[in-house]
Amino acid sequence: MVPKVDLDVLRSRWRAALSAAEAALGAVGGYLAPAELHLHRKHLSEEYAPTVGLLQAFARDEGLPLLLAQPFVPRPEAQRLLRLPPGVSACVFNLDGVLVGSAAVHAAAWKRTFDEFLSDRTGPDGAAVAQFDPGVDYPAHLHGRPRVEGVRTFLASRGIRVPEGAPEDAAGTATVHGLANRKQEALVLLLDEQGLVAYSGSRRYLELARDAGVRCAVVSASAHAGRILEQTGLARLVDDRVDADAILAEHLRGRPAPDRLLAACRKLGVAPEHAAAFETDTAGIAAGRTAGFRLVVGVDRSEHTAHAQALRDEGADVVVPGLAELLDHRAVLAA
Repeated sequence: MVPKVDLDVLRSRWRAALSAAEAALGAVGGYLAPAELHLHRKHLSEEYAPTVGLLQAFARDEGLPLLLAQPFVPRPEAQRLLRLPPGVSACVFNLDGVLVGSAAVHAAAWKRTFDEFLSDRTGPDGAAVAQFDPGVDYPAHLHGRPRVEGVRTFLASRGIRVPEGAPEDAAGTATVHGLANRKQEALVLLLDEQGLVAYSGSRRYLELARDAGVRCAVVSASAHAGRILEQTGLARLVDDRVDADAILAEHLRGRPAPDRLLAACRKLGVAPEHAAAFETDTAGIAAGRTAGFRLVVGVDRSEHTAHAQALRDEGADVVVPGLAELLDHRAVLAA
C-alpha cells in the first residue's frame, strides 16, 4: 500500500531543495564564470514553474486550496495569511506545545529518572515513596523549568533532599546534578528511539512568516531545543532561540517569565510591542502580557474548555488548537 503523502510535506521538501540550490549557487558565485552562473540560475528558475504545476495538480486532486501548493508565497500575500496586527514584525514561540509535542518525551525521561531513584526509598512512616506521575508531577513541578531546578522542585514535593553535587556528577548519582544528568541521558535515548515531529501547521506557519519577512524565535527550558528543532525540520525556519544555555547565561528564571520572552526580543532586535507571543499555559500568557507583547496567542491542544477559558481570562487575545487554525480565516485575531 502506498503511504498517503501530505501536501505540506511535499511543498516543504521542494522549498528546502530550491532554497538549498539557490544557496549553493550563491556559495560558488566567486568560482564560476558569470555566464555559467547565469545559466545555472536560469535552469533553477525554469524548474520553479513545473514544480508549482505538479503541486497544484496534487492540490486539485485532493480538493485543497491552490495557494497551499506555492513553495514560496509573495510577501504581501504571506503577510495577509498570517493576519498579524499592523506593526508586528516578529514572533516568539514556546517550543513545547506550540511547535512540537515534546512534553510527553520529557515527562517519560523524568519518569525513568525518578522511578529509578525512588525505587528503594521509603518515607518517614516506612511506606514506599510515591512514584513519578507524568500527568500530575510533570506539569506541576517540571514543565518549563531547567533540569536542576526541576529536580529540586520535584524532590521537595516528596519531602526529599539530596546534596547539590556538581555538574560533572555521573548520571544517576544521588545528587541534584546527578539526577539532572540522568534525565538528560534518558531524554537523548528517547529522542533517538522515538523521534519527534512538528505539529500540523507549525512548519507552514513558520514558512509563511519567513515569506512575510517576520522574524521568529523559540523559547524553551530544554538543553535539547536545538536538537529538537533539527529533528523536526524547523531549525532552518527559526532565526534565534532562548534555551537552557541562554537561561543560565543570562540568569533568567526557569518558568516562562517575562525576562525569557524579552530575551528573545533582544535576540531578534525588536521591541515587544512589535512582536507576538505564542504560549500554552496561563503563566506564559501572563508573561506575554507583562512583557508588553502586541499580540498574545494561547495554544490549547487539550480540548478542555476550562483550560481555553483560563487562557482567555489570563489575557490571551485569541486561543486556538494549533498554528494551522491561525491560518484559517475563521480564527479572529486582535486588530
